[in-house]
Amino acid sequence: MYLTKKTFVGAEYEHRNVKGTVEITVDGEPLPITFNRISEITENVVYWRKANAIHKWFVDNCQDGIDECQDTYVEKESLDELLDLCKQVKKDNKLAPTLLPATSGFFFGGTDYDEWYFDAINHTIKAISALLAEDISQASIYYHSSW
Repeated sequence: MYLTKKTFVGAEYEHRNVKGTVEITVDGEPLPITFNRISEITENVVYWRKANAIHKWFVDNCQDGIDECQDTYVEKESLDELLDLCKQVKKDNKLAPTLLPATSGFFFGGTDYDEWYFDAINHTIKAISALLAEDISQASIYYHSSW
């Protein structure tokens, strides 16, 4: 389960007057990237593993109930809402089944409201808070799951 941040660069369009350089090495070898062909930059900004309540929230609130491992655009307001729900659950654990219910499924992990569940809630609070502290006004955020 991932949130990715995609920032449009448009270096391939001369009129955008995009300037910069890219120097990346992998195992000491340069990665051949041609700057003026960069259309967008994609960053993995949040990663979850078996956080089934969080996945269910994205499916229900951002994917119109469709769970086909698709990339789904997520509005900032949706991230704000998820963050608020997680904070409420952290403050009062008894709210978990109502606000962010666990769900079962293929590779979804357990459905108990145990330390794994609340670790996922805490991770989500930390990760989304950090993401929202960034200037994401020039970026698009997407949710993706893969089973």
